[in-house]
Amino acid sequence: MTSSPTPPPVPSGASGDRGPLRRLRARGRDEAHRTATPLELFFDLCFVVAVAQAGIQLVHSVAEGHAGEGILDYAMVFFAVWWAWMNFSWFASAYDNDDVLYRVVTLVQIAGVLVLAAGVSQAFEEHDYLVVWLGYVIMRLALATQWLRAARAAEGPERTTALRYAGGVLLCQVGWLGLVLLPEGARPWWFLVMALLEMCVPLFAERGRPTAWHPRHIAERYGLFTIIVLGETIAAATIAVKSGVDENDSLGELLPIASGGLLLIFAAWWIYFVVPIHGHLRSNRQAFLWGYGHYVVFASAAAIGAGLEVAVEQTVGKAHISTLAASAAVTLPTALYLLTVWALHSRHFKAGITQQLVLPMTALLVICCTFLGDWAVLAAGVVCALSVAAGEALAARPARAHAPSNRPA
Repeated sequence: MTSSPTPPPVPSGASGDRGPLRRLRARGRDEAHRTATPLELFFDLCFVVAVAQAGIQLVHSVAEGHAGEGILDYAMVFFAVWWAWMNFSWFASAYDNDDVLYRVVTLVQIAGVLVLAAGVSQAFEEHDYLVVWLGYVIMRLALATQWLRAARAAEGPERTTALRYAGGVLLCQVGWLGLVLLPEGARPWWFLVMALLEMCVPLFAERGRPTAWHPRHIAERYGLFTIIVLGETIAAATIAVKSGVDENDSLGELLPIASGGLLLIFAAWWIYFVVPIHGHLRSNRQAFLWGYGHYVVFASAAAIGAGLEVAVEQTVGKAHISTLAASAAVTLPTALYLLTVWALHSRHFKAGITQQLVLPMTALLVICCTFLGDWAVLAAGVVCALSVAAGEALAARPARAHAPSNRPA
């Protein structure tokens, strides 16, 4: 990642004019009390619609015994959703002026993700990416428009950065046509090439002058999207359990899955939010590695919900896979989530080898739970809950060691 120096802070309120149309000028990293706006929260909620659609199709693919094909389609669709969300979030952190035109263009981006969501089933079932591509283009053209607005209001290196972003975004849209025009067998390889090119655009654009994103705001935005994805996971699993109980009257068989799934999701929330990550985001190198790595965090968190649905369907006899495969649909994304959160997030705040090993060992034990048959999900949930308890106990030990003694001399 780029290691360009942090730009000098722009004074808060630099936009000056408060009319309906204002110059799209950079905000400052010195702003106090910078929080997510209602428009950003609305943006996140609409994006989760596409995440939910991708999860539903992943469930169908895995339950029908086409896990490899389903995971590949899921990775491709999820990248489009995540990349568009991430680009908007970092742009908004640096340039959100909340004028009328900014709001309208953001709503166009939301419309784009809804179009993309409408095409997810075709992408999975027929490998037809036309509607997905169209929705992605709508989102990306809207973002390019925002960068051109920013370039018009800037000068010098900041203007160059904005123009590089706009040009890179537009050029990549031409390349994504390959998913529509190329033969089906070549599309996964073309996707890999285009995904790498997309991720190189910020590295190229910010070589001279990085944008003035706000560390606390970025950390909050990622945290909010994590909460929303985990919430969607709970909703999907709850609906699956309810359907199993209503249609098959199998509460006894589903109770271990429901209990274990709840423990998994609670632990996933706890592990992510136990550390104040904004203090780690001090440069583009650190922030970009952290931000890019969240593709795996978000995708695996959403896949846990899909796995719980698969486990429910297998238990009630609706999925054409083994108990081992259904258990793996839960335990493998859970282990991936734990390892990724540790690598990106938690390890920067762990003291000593014992604390550092908690999450990697938890991931290994969760994978071992795969072989416990009908009790695999519950066992994985208990392991994660115990991991949280162990982490809290280990974190409290240094605090007790440094606490002043109240005993008399």
